[in-house]
Amino acid sequence: MIITLTPNPSVDRTVEVDALVRGAVSRADCGRIDPGGKGVNIAGALVAHGHDAIAVLPSGGLEGIQLAKLLKDEGIPSVQVPIAGSIRANISVVEPDGTVTKFNEPGPHLSPGEIEALIQATADAAAGATWVVGCGSLPPGPADDFYALLIDRLGSSDTRVAIDTSGPALLKSLSAGPDIIKPNLEELSEAANLEVSKLADALHAAHTLQDQGAATVIASLGRDGALYVDESVALHAEAPVMKPRSAVGAGDALLAGFLAHGGHGRDAFAHGVAWAAAAVGLPGSRTPGPGDVDLSIVRVHDDIEEGRALTGRQVGRAEAMDSKRR
Repeated sequence: MIITLTPNPSVDRTVEVDALVRGAVSRADCGRIDPGGKGVNIAGALVAHGHDAIAVLPSGGLEGIQLAKLLKDEGIPSVQVPIAGSIRANISVVEPDGTVTKFNEPGPHLSPGEIEALIQATADAAAGATWVVGCGSLPPGPADDFYALLIDRLGSSDTRVAIDTSGPALLKSLSAGPDIIKPNLEELSEAANLEVSKLADALHAAHTLQDQGAATVIASLGRDGALYVDESVALHAEAPVMKPRSAVGAGDALLAGFLAHGGHGRDAFAHGVAWAAAAVGLPGSRTPGPGDVDLSIVRVHDDIEEGRALTGRQVGRAEAMDSKRR
């Protein structure tokens, strides 16, 4: 069983347009609404592949009612903690070349009681679970140590913890010793306070974060693939996506695939990258199912080309193997 905690979930509306022109009317070719938030995406991907998962999240307002229905319709088990405010609605605009422009609301203000209820609900759901995944941006209310508090709350159990967030919340979580962190290229550079322009820089940054408390670092590097560094090995993997449609949720698919296949080592990493590549080829924040994933396109390199320059290429201000924190 894998438990995900999403403190700032959303209802995600995605529309596809021929071109996005500022100040003009754009006619949408098609649109879709999905349950959103990083932990929700991870739980959805796991369930789609037949794995047991529960999404823990705050719920309130009309958007909360809509999100609950979307989760039920997609068969994603959840624990919904009632809050006074309304969860957020996000909008993604996708152009034909896969460029994604996102508009994310800040989310509701969580009271101290709601914050405690959310952490405790996660701890209760995690009884006997293999992994807890705490991920995404923090809404107004929680302090930067929110994920560190989660790790500490689970410290007496055998449940391992993965954290996928950014900024001060990521840095604070390192002091609590997460088993895995999963930054993207920008977040890796920011957290390690290093300029990352080559694979050698990314590797150095990953080791820096390990020194600060992370046992394993999985970094998504946009169209340059992903980097995996644990206590004994460093790997770089790539998976070409011929027709990218949306990077939203791709980083979540990477972590979901990795955890679904054991949460450690080369094989799990390769599967995670395959799941991420599949997500990039799907519309909106749709999670890849078994029929979408092609492991044969993944190339895992044991000997990292440390001198290789990173392109830094993005899909619509969102990395092809990850999206901005949601």
